[in-house]
Amino acid sequence: MSERVTVLVIDDDPGIRDFLEMLATRQGYGVFTAVDGETALAELDDTRPDLITLDAVLPGIDGIETLRRIKQRLPETPVIMLSGHGQARTIVEAMRLGASDFLRKPFEVEELELAFKKALENRALEEEVISLRGRVRTEVDGLMTGGDNPKMREVQEIIEQVADTDITVLVRGESGTGKEVVARALFQLGNRRSRPFVKVNCAALPSELLESELFGFEKGAFTGAQKRKLGKFEYANHGTIFLDEISEMAPGLQAKLLQVLQDGEFSRLGGEMDVRVDARIIAATNRNLEDAVNKGEFREDLYYRLNVVTIHVPPLRDRIDAVPLLVEHFLQMYNERYKKSVEELSTETMRSLMGYHWPGNVRELENMIKRMVVLGNEQAVLQEIDQRESIPKADADTQELDLAVLAANFANGEELDLKAISRRASRVAEKKVIERVLGMTRWNRKETAKRLQISYKALLYKMKENGLNEGR
Repeated sequence: MSERVTVLVIDDDPGIRDFLEMLATRQGYGVFTAVDGETALAELDDTRPDLITLDAVLPGIDGIETLRRIKQRLPETPVIMLSGHGQARTIVEAMRLGASDFLRKPFEVEELELAFKKALENRALEEEVISLRGRVRTEVDGLMTGGDNPKMREVQEIIEQVADTDITVLVRGESGTGKEVVARALFQLGNRRSRPFVKVNCAALPSELLESELFGFEKGAFTGAQKRKLGKFEYANHGTIFLDEISEMAPGLQAKLLQVLQDGEFSRLGGEMDVRVDARIIAATNRNLEDAVNKGEFREDLYYRLNVVTIHVPPLRDRIDAVPLLVEHFLQMYNERYKKSVEELSTETMRSLMGYHWPGNVRELENMIKRMVVLGNEQAVLQEIDQRESIPKADADTQELDLAVLAANFANGEELDLKAISRRASRVAEKKVIERVLGMTRWNRKETAKRLQISYKALLYKMKENGLNEGR
């Protein structure tokens, strides 16, 4: 879309044509006019309008046929049909052909202004979807890079099974695991991918503002409501709405959301009539909804409505073998974005990344790699991990745990760091298992990786950090 929005007015009535031109000009739009369908179609390539108003009754080629031909040439351009008759058959045919709205003459000025705004905002959302497709695919590929992790294979399988349906999906997982990326993957692979994808963070706004954000309001609904505002559900009509942090929604709003899930209807703030919408709902939460239901903080009936299909995104610490592949993915992505050429990481840095607990999950890893690419310095990553009290040094990690010594230290009044002990025990066990399986496979690394259900690359890193390459 150009910097200045242009409107093409097609109407054989000079009075209506001049009135529409005046209104559009007053709103800051550039305006072209045409007296009939033939003239408009002949000049379409030159005008390339961002928005079209089209009279349903025209001399020569009628409005419906003109609409059909416009949509063949400019399928993404919104067309608002105008008619003094408003016959049901004409309305149905116009909407089937892709008209964004249908107004009966005479119409109110505010009604036309709202139709303009809605059509242009919907088009902007659709253009955003198109522009984000490449990025979404990159993000999805990055998230789904999990080596041979069975939990991530399960996530992929569920996405593929339900993406092309309208079923409600609840995405669960810790912060930073990639729940939004899963939601976008469901959208991108589904049959609504050409329609809007609308995200709402339910934790970002207080209850009163969230209600108007989701459902909109009518003019005069409250002080400052000078004109009607459409809600996110209306913008997501025929598309997908992603409700992030759904557990933070207030009980009153939960009841209204339940109505949308059950009936596909809601009312705007201050509205007297119900609005029908057809939007697929994907919700996400990092909280335990079952506990929230038991505490009375989340409606049980809404929980069961949302929990039709659940996708659990595992934390990064449970698929640590994906770290090398994710690092490679993020390096490539940010090298391209910032025109850098950071090569693969050193063994020391990769050892730190593989041993880190990742409380911030994939998002934390991505931010680390992003900063490293921008700064061009691995030390920033190593220092950050050290500051966050990651793992003990490798030599301490691989020492045998002497329980008798630990008991004696405890008896002498020394404090025990259970987390550090757990990490060390895990490293000791990991080294022993890898060494045992390597021996069973006669140090066939590919076979070992297969038996341990990790990627070949992850195995090589683990062998290096555990000192299992010597003499082989």
